[in-house]
Parts: sequence; C-alpha cells; structure tokens
Amino acid sequence: MNPGKFILVIGPTGSGKSMLMKHAMALYPELCTPFSYTTRARRSDAIENGHYRFLAREEFEDRIAAGEFIEYAEYGGNYYGTMKAEVEAALAEGKVLLKEMEVQGARQVRGLLPPEQLRTVYIDAGSWEELVARVTAREPMDDAQLALRHQRYLDEATFKDEADAVIANPRGDGEAAKAAFAELVGRAIAA
Repeated sequence: MNPGKFILVIGPTGSGKSMLMKHAMALYPELCTPFSYTTRARRSDAIENGHYRFLAREEFEDRIAAGEFIEYAEYGGNYYGTMKAEVEAALAEGKVLLKEMEVQGARQVRGLLPPEQLRTVYIDAGSWEELVARVTAREPMDDAQLALRHQRYLDEATFKDEADAVIANPRGDGEAAKAAFAELVGRAIAA
C-alpha cells in the first residue's frame, strides 16, 4: 500500500483554488477531504456533516488545549481547524487528502507531518490588481473589505516560495491550471 499523502492548496481569494480542487475531485474520486471545524455561525448553504463541523468557541478552545488539531487559525473572529486524528487515520490507510488551507495552517501541518506525506501547492493568481478585478467582478466590496483582502493577499504571497509546487492561474480561466493541478494530484496518488 502506498503511504498516504496530504495535499494542501494555498492561495489568495479568487485564485481558483475551489475550481481546481473540484476538477481534481471529479478526476480522482478516491481523494478525500477532511472536515473543517469552525466556530463561525452556520450559513444556510452549510450543513452539519457537509464540509464543516460547527463547534462552540469554548469547545474549540478546549480541543486546542488538548492538542486535537493538526492545524487551526483564527480569522474574522472565528476559529477554523482540521482534526489531527482524522488526518492521521486517513494517512495510515494510505488515502490521499486534499484540502484548501490558510498559510498559518499549512505551516503548522508542515511542522507535524513527514515531507514524504505532504505536498503544498500555491495557486498564483497574478498581481493584486488582476485579483481585485476578478474578486470585485464576483461580488462588490467596499474599501475596508478590499484592504483586509489585500493584507491577506500579502500574507498568502509569502508562501509562494515555500510551496512544493506553484500553479499559475493569473486570469482565473483555469484550463492550463486545471491540467497542471490534475497532473500534480495524479503523481501524488501514484507515488
């Protein structure tokens, strides 16, 4: 049995992470996505046992203290994290996990998993100006929201040189990026 792999996808909002992951999941149905645990309020489109599991802030903090998360971060006033036991069990079974992650979380995971079980992929969305045009075409934003996104963009961009692979997707159209990402995922599954 091949050893399990954890593929982390990092990149700014609007870079195409979700599109690339959906494409890879359609091509490789054996891929698994670990749950995201969060303290944020449920939205109407997010159901328990979907992609998210919802915890009270106190319970999340108790689990942090107990060392139950392989990674977690706090942003927007809410915690988000991935359970260590779920990831370790899937890797022990030889599964390949695919998950979008913030820079802070990716750095935490990198410190906990052996390099042969981890692949980090940065999705390069191009310049801030290109990204703003894409993101604001999708949803209007005021100057304060754009300033927050810009700070996150700058933070996320610091990971580009740390990633195992960089997939360019500057226009967001994705065909070349889809092919490159699918090849990368296919190699991880076969290894």
